[in-house]
Amino acid sequence: MIFPEWLPLYGDTTFRGDCHNESSEQIAFFSHIRKKYPETLGLIALHPKNEQKLKGKQFNRLNVDKAMGFCKSASDIIIPGSPSFVCELKRKDHTKSRWQEGQLEYLEAANRNGSFVCVALGAQAAIDALNEWLEL
Repeated sequence: MIFPEWLPLYGDTTFRGDCHNESSEQIAFFSHIRKKYPETLGLIALHPKNEQKLKGKQFNRLNVDKAMGFCKSASDIIIPGSPSFVCELKRKDHTKSRWQEGQLEYLEAANRNGSFVCVALGAQAAIDALNEWLEL
């Protein structure tokens, strides 16, 4: 993966090897914040469900979803705040991940609008980014 200079990166870009998939890393991240911050961040942190596979008549449903605010390029972790936390989570070995269409543009737009944006390589890297955000 190529990371733009403007985008803060958390994690070890030199790591190569076995690692959990993005879903497992995401579960680990959300488990951490719901355990550590059950009355605050654990209540408002979210993952927009945006990994849809379309088949046949689902196209019409996608049009309705888009009209209702669906955004397929939204980042994996969003926490409302001032600034908001917007994090794209990738695998610890980033060579096993790739940018999906629109993800960088979404992060750029969030950055322009004042959000804390980043890409994290694995759950621990996302926790490190979260801790930095919490210190703002």
